[in-house]
Amino acid sequence: MKEKSILNLNKQLSLKSMIALVIRLSIPAVMAQISSIIMQYIDAAMVGSLGENATASIGLVSTTTWLIGGLCISAATGFSVQVAQLIGARREEDARSVFRQSLIIALIFGIILSVTAVSISSRLPIWLGGSTEIRREASRYFLIYACALPATQFRQLCGSMLQCSGDMKTPSILNILLCVLDVIFNFIFIFPTRAIAVSGGQIHIYGSGLGVSGAALGTACAEICVTALMLFFACIRSKKLAFKYGGHWKIQGRCMKTAAKIALPTAFEHTVMCSAQVASTLIVAPLGTAAVAANSLAVTAESFCYMPGYGIGTAATTLVGQSIGAGRDDLARRFARASVLIGMLIMSCAAVIMFFIAPAMFSILTPSLEVRQLGAQVLRIEAFAEPLYAASIVCAGALRGAGDTLVPSILNLVSMWGIRITTALILVPYLGLHGVWIAMCVELCIRGILFLIRLMREKWLNKKIIV
Repeated sequence: MKEKSILNLNKQLSLKSMIALVIRLSIPAVMAQISSIIMQYIDAAMVGSLGENATASIGLVSTTTWLIGGLCISAATGFSVQVAQLIGARREEDARSVFRQSLIIALIFGIILSVTAVSISSRLPIWLGGSTEIRREASRYFLIYACALPATQFRQLCGSMLQCSGDMKTPSILNILLCVLDVIFNFIFIFPTRAIAVSGGQIHIYGSGLGVSGAALGTACAEICVTALMLFFACIRSKKLAFKYGGHWKIQGRCMKTAAKIALPTAFEHTVMCSAQVASTLIVAPLGTAAVAANSLAVTAESFCYMPGYGIGTAATTLVGQSIGAGRDDLARRFARASVLIGMLIMSCAAVIMFFIAPAMFSILTPSLEVRQLGAQVLRIEAFAEPLYAASIVCAGALRGAGDTLVPSILNLVSMWGIRITTALILVPYLGLHGVWIAMCVELCIRGILFLIRLMREKWLNKKIIV
């Protein structure tokens, strides 16, 4: 079955039309990210109500979960960018073959990640320098998270495939559902059975009372439910990827080589960034439980700003990928620039709002006055970096659509380790947690400038990953 591409290749698009298309494709992803933010706030508030130690135990291993999640995204990207360019080139059967091969690799890779993560779960909190009172809960949380990694890999892959095929709506709706289910399951698993007063009466609500472990279990259950739906829509319902329209399962060396060429630099990039986050956790951990909790919650609160950027970056990957696959470098260039401009404008506006409502945000996330004050202060520091942070996020999405992943990974290595960690080590003895966030602000600004230079030099237009 043939379906029109999201791009009209026989028509010269005006700037207004291009911006409208970027926005149209971005809105579902941005809405999914916003819903994710809201649910993360509710999630954090649920755990935060258990006390500083509960928040700190999750915050301690969060950078490691980001690292593993980044590896899942990298594996998906190696195949989904191929699909975007093949669909742009009208080679839809080849795109479906790449999708089928990716499912086999995703299963193998997800199992390997899960087994590895389970094996280190008992020692990880010790390696990260966590205090004795939070190690046990942190270890349990990470163990449960690790068991659900095969589902996480499949969800990331199918969501990315649907997006790169031009279907932004379905994965966005399912990611919103993921957040809703996460909160529902957490509500059941975190808290004990309790009575809630309603209209003069009482309603008894069942709860497992598992605390921090319940938060991990709730997320795992939500992940499994949504993964099943993602697989259904990608494999059965998609008009471009569904099995019934043809394709083959045979592993092809060319496909694997191309996937590795894209995925390995992306994985390296995520490893660099998340290992730097782990290093930041090690820097923050000696500052005390309140600092660890404030740092973790500030990262959650900051997502209010940067998640819309990731939604626009996702749209940029699809548009640039399909444009290059169709041989329309002119469209790829213009879509990339329009996406970056839109992302910077939206995140700048969000940063202004975040600066003024920071105290209110933390009053929702934690009952601890010390954590509230410290978290709001460092979050306001970060607001000044958001415009250029947006540039780096959306530029990375556009470059990824072209298959340009090596140079961005090198830029992130230089930026994260050469600037953020070095500056944090210098400032922390004098400024404490504030020093960590000042270093982060400076680094994000420099990173944004580096990515803008890469985008404007246009060497990425010479990339061609399909033959």
